[in-house]
Amino acid sequence: MPEKKDFDVSVVALAGGVGGARLAHGLVNLLHPDQLSIVVNTGDDFEHLGLTICPDLDTVAYTLAGLANPGTGWGIEGDTFSCLEAIRRLGGSTWFRLGDRDLATHIVRTNLLRQGRRLTEVTHTLTTQLGIRHALLPMCDTPLSTMVLTDQGEMDFQTYFVREAFQPVVKGFRWEGIEEAKPTQEVMAAINSASLVILCPSNPFVSIDPILNLPGVRQALAKCTVVAVSPILGGKVVKGPAAKMFQELGVEASAANVARHYRGLLSGFVLDEIDTDLIEQVQQSGIAARAMPSLMPRIQERVKVARRVLEFGLELQAERKA
Repeated sequence: MPEKKDFDVSVVALAGGVGGARLAHGLVNLLHPDQLSIVVNTGDDFEHLGLTICPDLDTVAYTLAGLANPGTGWGIEGDTFSCLEAIRRLGGSTWFRLGDRDLATHIVRTNLLRQGRRLTEVTHTLTTQLGIRHALLPMCDTPLSTMVLTDQGEMDFQTYFVREAFQPVVKGFRWEGIEEAKPTQEVMAAINSASLVILCPSNPFVSIDPILNLPGVRQALAKCTVVAVSPILGGKVVKGPAAKMFQELGVEASAANVARHYRGLLSGFVLDEIDTDLIEQVQQSGIAARAMPSLMPRIQERVKVARRVLEFGLELQAERKA
């Protein structure tokens, strides 16, 4: 494991999905637990078979714990599906694939929540048991659901993403519960003590926007150096529907348009080296840009990308202070 003494900085990473989990994995290998908090989207959370499922929290947690399935990026490597097969035989719903070991997470989480504990507290308990030392913070403790507006009607994100295999045409988004939702005290404390905030290469619409839409978050980020990493490389994504969403919303799927999506918030933006020709477009939006290799299938690449993103962020931070 790399020595964690290269960076004198307090960091908050906003994350969701496989790309966000992979960059977070690189960051935890470079920063001490008191230097890094990871705020995770909970807009994907839903109830299934009577259990509270938190897909983004679990994807990040399993990745940091070294448990994630390397083929999918989500779920647990080597998991079995005996319970799911039994549910199928009994006529139950099986469109959301729950592995046997993964199921244990949801059972314990649901039980603790029903005892009246906050999702933040429950997540701390689960991640501690998985050996994760860095703070993994749900964006809020109250329910907030990302609703996808499509040509086939409105549906919650997991229905759109998993059951419908993200085939319906996206028309827009709505966040159910946003009027009552608020960031947790832990999230706001982390942001208020941070000097650098990293928007991981997660889907801007359904992984990062739910966090940014919480009251007070954007205002708190104004004092920070904020760097985003593009989830779109050469007009495509490694996983997920982000590129398709951009196109269906009438916007070209490009790294430059990811930067424009975050306009007014960013100090810097990281593109993959395949998109070097887009640097000028990003800079015309008033955002500093840096191109680098950003694919992160293995821990070696994750640490390299994380190191270069941190270095870029510290450069921008120094410029802000000058």
